[in-house]
Amino acid sequence: MLFPDYRPRRLRQNDAFRRMIRETKLSVDDLIFPIFAISGKGVKNPIPSMPGHCQLSTDHLVKTAKKAYELGIPAVMLFGIPDKKDPLATSAYAKDGIVQKATKALKDKIPDLVVITDVCLCQYTDHGHCGVVDGNIIDNDATLDLLARVALSHAKAGTDMVAPSDMMDGRVAEIRQTLDENDFSNIPIMSYAAKYCSAYYGPFREAADSAPQFGDRRTYQMDPANSLEAIREVNMDIEEGADIIMIKPALPYLDIIHSIRNEIDLPVAAYNVSGEYSMIKAAEKMGWIDGKKVMMESLTSIKRAGADMILTYFALEAAEELRK
Repeated sequence: MLFPDYRPRRLRQNDAFRRMIRETKLSVDDLIFPIFAISGKGVKNPIPSMPGHCQLSTDHLVKTAKKAYELGIPAVMLFGIPDKKDPLATSAYAKDGIVQKATKALKDKIPDLVVITDVCLCQYTDHGHCGVVDGNIIDNDATLDLLARVALSHAKAGTDMVAPSDMMDGRVAEIRQTLDENDFSNIPIMSYAAKYCSAYYGPFREAADSAPQFGDRRTYQMDPANSLEAIREVNMDIEEGADIIMIKPALPYLDIIHSIRNEIDLPVAAYNVSGEYSMIKAAEKMGWIDGKKVMMESLTSIKRAGADMILTYFALEAAEELRK
């Protein structure tokens, strides 16, 4: 069909037409809200590189999560900032750890809100790496038991889902086996299956105080140049027992989200990470862009690429826009 016989603009001429033929529809049901828990009471520490976000003590955390729930957001992703750190991240799997206490508080106050807990060691180790350090080497296999202990402690605290983000080989199988052996076979695993060694994580590392004290994470996080490797990583995690597959970051890796969506039949999550959020906020502050429109366009592009759910720091703002 060629012009003038076919005129695509016919179906763009009013908002009702555009709504009727819209191929991709973003919903509040697609959103997961990441939040940062810290010890204390009445604590609300602003995160300078992430305007609008704070490290929150449990009382403020519950209030923020309740607002998300009232907006219709079905789930939060919980990260913790511990009081103390050591080489083996003991605070990460302590019964009275910050995530464990925050999880209990959230499930007590907002029982129908889905609480997903990040399973990693980086916030809790004094060296800032996601695994056990042996010299300058990250010891993959020595890390697995600790990750499984973290996941089990979260399950005992009442989490609805665990999300290992460390990128150690074999950790999904170790966590699945540990949960099953301890009568938590009902707890699903959202695996950070294709997590790239990205420069977009900077603001998060400030928020979670999790920057590595030496080297970087390229020996365990993926090379940004690789795409076929992502398919292998995803398939390994599925074989090990993952229930949901996550791609991280989102916007620079829309092609990966799309290829994984076409490759597997499990739910696919995408993490719209801190750097993606902060760049939009910075450009909005300078008056260079319409922040809300760019936010919605970005989130829609992630959904269009194939994500079933989106972890995003824009969750509250996006939910409010979707209600209009």
